[in-house]
Amino acid sequence: MSMFRRFALILIVLAFAFSAMAQDTLPKITVTQLGRKALVSWKNHYSNITSINIQRSDDSLRNFRSIGSVLNVLATTNGFVDPKEFLPNLQYYRLFITFEGGTYLFTASHRPGPDTMRVSVTEIVSAPKAETQPVVVQKWFIPSPHVYTGKDNNIIISLPDTKTKNYTVKFFEDDNTFLFEIKKVAEDYLTLDKVNFLHSGLFRFEVYENKKLIEKHKVYIPKDGQATPLLDADGYEVRNGKSNRR
Repeated sequence: MSMFRRFALILIVLAFAFSAMAQDTLPKITVTQLGRKALVSWKNHYSNITSINIQRSDDSLRNFRSIGSVLNVLATTNGFVDPKEFLPNLQYYRLFITFEGGTYLFTASHRPGPDTMRVSVTEIVSAPKAETQPVVVQKWFIPSPHVYTGKDNNIIISLPDTKTKNYTVKFFEDDNTFLFEIKKVAEDYLTLDKVNFLHSGLFRFEVYENKKLIEKHKVYIPKDGQATPLLDADGYEVRNGKSNRR
């Protein structure tokens, strides 16, 4: 193995070791400059992600292009080292994330700050945390990691330790009209047939643990044979660039 490859391998290993201590949780990301490279890293709490693509641009708002993807999208800690040599003030990074059911989002774009690590044979020196570039970002619907649309547009309930914890899930129409409830979730991964909801569209839900509310969110069921459309931050369909909010 050449000296260059050995150095690159050491740099990547050290990068992940250092970044793991300061990573943000999706949909937030951390971008760190490592000598002549840039590392994009994050922590993940979603269980319904289908793909993660890393994108780069020389502009913080537009002209983003995918430069790579990750194989294990459900890993709790993850990251990507840009193979291109870092150009100060000319590189911004973001993630394009897709979820089961067709929903997707773009993270905010970030630019690495000054060098956060200098590597030599005998020492490793850390510099301040990478600078975040404030930008105006489109906000899309972010599904719950516990109740979300799965394959065939059925609803997935994913909750931990259901054998020892007492979970109740209540479902409502978008206007808060009560539909039905599952008084005791008996499985960590439960599939609800979409026919239980009588129609497609946006629904509200509440998750309780031992009668205490732990989550209040929304879930969207597409029409038969269709993927989830583009939804605004509150879960309403976006048509012709405008939210179809009731």
